[in-house]
Amino acid sequence: MANGDTAAGQRRTDLTLIVILIMLTGIGLGVLLSASHSYAQRLFGDPLYFLRRQALFIVIGTIAAVVGSRLDGEVLKRLSIPLLALAAVLMALTLIPGVSRPIMGARRWLLVAGMSFEPSELVKFALVLYLASMLSRKYEARNDAVNTLLPPVIVVCVFTALIYLQNDFSTAALLVLVTGIIFFVARVQFRYFVALALVSVPLAVVMIFTRVHRVQRVIAFFNPESDPTGSGYQVLQARNALTSGGLTGLGLGQGVRKLGDVPEIHSDFVFAVVGEEAGLIGVVIVLALFVALATRGYRIAGMARDRFDAYLACGITTSITVQAFANIAVVAGLLPATGIPLPMFSSGGSAMVMTLAMAGVLCGISRRSAGTALAAADAARPVRLRPMGARRA
Repeated sequence: MANGDTAAGQRRTDLTLIVILIMLTGIGLGVLLSASHSYAQRLFGDPLYFLRRQALFIVIGTIAAVVGSRLDGEVLKRLSIPLLALAAVLMALTLIPGVSRPIMGARRWLLVAGMSFEPSELVKFALVLYLASMLSRKYEARNDAVNTLLPPVIVVCVFTALIYLQNDFSTAALLVLVTGIIFFVARVQFRYFVALALVSVPLAVVMIFTRVHRVQRVIAFFNPESDPTGSGYQVLQARNALTSGGLTGLGLGQGVRKLGDVPEIHSDFVFAVVGEEAGLIGVVIVLALFVALATRGYRIAGMARDRFDAYLACGITTSITVQAFANIAVVAGLLPATGIPLPMFSSGGSAMVMTLAMAGVLCGISRRSAGTALAAADAARPVRLRPMGARRA
């Protein structure tokens, strides 16, 4: 292969992944418009308030995705520690009264230039980047409990504690899950997972039962009819909205549950609008797109040119898709209510920008892998020489 062909191969982008992301973002924007239209009119006097904000964040996120797709693996490795330190500082600032912006009893947001920013969204990427760099660099000593496994475990515990202090148990649990999956992909010995479970499961139970609202959510999950106007109200209304659309739905914009029956329907419960207005067909399409995203992401991880890219692709894919399926499961009544948004659907600038930025990094990994695969295939191809002037058969 000529040098120009090799460079072209290395610049090749995973078009399938891009199409999936565009479809999810476009559908999500349409669903958000329908979900937030009347709420924005009542609250701000502008029915397009949330749509405009989300469109702005999509533009910012797209720019971040393009930048992320152009970052080389070595650059990403060098950024892992500074980005992790920045995330830690921002997380600590949320615990300072007057600096953070409390919403519904949680201190997850910082007010920056008149707009709120949620540092835990940055943590999701910074932690995956750090773990990928750390475990790939020390792969041969990956089962050294003190020198290899203890440092990332301490880092994860620190961030989990900071997020828990923000009153955000679901994101803390997500970080632990993503960490466990990256450790599994890195082939860490099974006994360490057993030790992690023996510590984390009892701790998670304590975390749940030390907050009244979490206990209420667990009770509402198992028996929402026991308090249909209190803790079980949101669960019941979201489930009713999800199933009320039948096969084809009531039509985009025609749903009625969003008018006040389902609290936070433009945010954590936006998937209920999909079920009511697009029906079972719409639900299946959205689920299929997230499954396709997961399949594509893990395929990219499997074809990565080195361990760092593989671990990073796996962590990014897991972080995005686990959030998606967890959110959908909550709306369907299969999990207790959490504060995890639906990626590319729920209203929220921090989540949208960071999701697209991570997707951009995933595209960059795919492009590097494609270039390596093309070069390897070319190297394996036999070269046939013909005498000068010989004719083709």
